[in-house]
Amino acid sequence: MMTTETACGAEKQYQDLLKQGKFQIQQCQDCNKHIFYPRMICPHCGSDHLSWIEPTGLGTVYSTTVVRRKAEDGGNYNVALIDLDEGVRLMSRVEKVSAEDVHIGQQVQAHVQQDGEQAILVFSPVGE
Repeated sequence: MMTTETACGAEKQYQDLLKQGKFQIQQCQDCNKHIFYPRMICPHCGSDHLSWIEPTGLGTVYSTTVVRRKAEDGGNYNVALIDLDEGVRLMSRVEKVSAEDVHIGQQVQAHVQQDGEQAILVFSPVGE
């Protein structure tokens, strides 16, 4: 993963927004499709007319796995692919439940979290 210091273009804009506590994705102004991971050109139609929008942050766990670690190394955590309601898929993790309790089809909500000097996007279960 690029750090804010090495990121440029759309990646840097995304990182800067996260640092401000804002989660935004791009939307093409020509074909109206949502885009994630940040890009300079729409992967759907080739347009460079992209804008940043605030998604609902709601999504569904598409897949998940548990990364097992010793307790002294921080314990287990999950890595999940999340399908946002806007139609894009991203990789993150689901928090506020044990790694083993994250399941496919689970409804989740995005939030920005500070992780040291970086801001990251994580999810938590909806209604739990």
